[in-house]
Amino acid sequence: MPRRAIVVGAAGRDFHVFNTRLRDNPDYEVVAFLATQLPGIGGRIYPPELAGPRYPSGIPIYDRAEKPLAELAEELKADVAILAYSDLTYEDVLNEAYEAFRAGLDFELINPLSTMLEARKPVISICAVRTGAGKSSVARRVARILLEKGLRPVDVRHPMPYGDLSSQVCQVFRSIEDVDAQECTIEEREEYEPMLELGITVLAGVDYERVLREAEREGDIIIWDGGNNDLPFFKPDLHIVVADPLRPGAELTAYPGVLNAMMADVLIVNKVNMAEREAVEVVKRNLRMLNPRAPIIEAASVVKVDRPELVKGKRVLVVEDGPSVTHGDLGYGAGYAAAREFGAAEVVDPRPYAVGVIKEAYEKYEHMKEVLPTIGYRPSQLKALEETIRATPCDAVLLGTLCDLTRIIRIDKPVARVRYEIEELTKPDLADIIGRFLSERGLA
Repeated sequence: MPRRAIVVGAAGRDFHVFNTRLRDNPDYEVVAFLATQLPGIGGRIYPPELAGPRYPSGIPIYDRAEKPLAELAEELKADVAILAYSDLTYEDVLNEAYEAFRAGLDFELINPLSTMLEARKPVISICAVRTGAGKSSVARRVARILLEKGLRPVDVRHPMPYGDLSSQVCQVFRSIEDVDAQECTIEEREEYEPMLELGITVLAGVDYERVLREAEREGDIIIWDGGNNDLPFFKPDLHIVVADPLRPGAELTAYPGVLNAMMADVLIVNKVNMAEREAVEVVKRNLRMLNPRAPIIEAASVVKVDRPELVKGKRVLVVEDGPSVTHGDLGYGAGYAAAREFGAAEVVDPRPYAVGVIKEAYEKYEHMKEVLPTIGYRPSQLKALEETIRATPCDAVLLGTLCDLTRIIRIDKPVARVRYEIEELTKPDLADIIGRFLSERGLA
């Protein structure tokens, strides 16, 4: 008899693990996905057209906040819990195992290397030790280098399918209008919009075999644009991994980020201009212990503000990229750094004015204090974000998120936007490394 499995995840690796290792595996019957980490992504069905002939009714997706693992396991007579999401600590992974054991379940991890798909085009992957390390700025830097070489890169983003899964099997975005038409969430917009502004097609979805085949038709070379601290779904030819000296020590305790560091062809210690020198050296020593061979690049994260007059001497509300400051444990990001660098008189604390899912986020993530996270997976969550901004007394709103939030919610205060880019400070730099990589493959 097949083992009845509950796959615990966050609408990303959980689906990929199912597609690549469980869908056609007679040793398992997946009885449920249990959505965790992000609010409001449960209550759906993994559709039959994706689940395959063994699952003619599809597979239910439950919300962990409403249905604890033990309760679900008893209802569904499950045998095993399979952990399939990222941005955890070693302690978190053990706690997941203990919860499964207490529920009478076995506990499994699927080797992420066994889920990597082989591409027919070269793949450069950008991943991280922890969420919020600065992957997106590195991905943009890589994209610009490839464009300067006359290549046609295509950006494949780690999945964020939080809507109707049947319509998100393989998504292709060539313009901001495509993002609007497919009703993308804030988190998706934060990642897609900057690449689209560079003229680069972005792909994402649920079934990454189909996404890969489409990406191979779209471009000369594939950028795997990683999410959280997960590993790539495509086997990389050049694996770039970013670490954050604002959280020294995470490179030794982050799951599965430590494996990213071990496998890296290139390691980048980002934000060295924002961290204490000793923290930078600690991170470099730890990375070298994990990976003796990969070159380590030191890089600065350079922030710019489009309307600095709205910041200097003003009381500003800082809005940051949600995942980085929530489950990424970062606490603050580019928006807060820009507020300080550009002379804000005060960063207004939004917590007393938070409502709905925003208020719940502050209660769950107690390390967040003076910044407002972008949480907007459902209309009710967007409304809570909008209401929190409206209620917070400030002179201006400083958007540290990379998406144009004014396109999707009404902000009744002056808005300044932050941009941040990576600047390599040591040699070899990314241009050197990618140049050699392309030459070795006859693409330079």
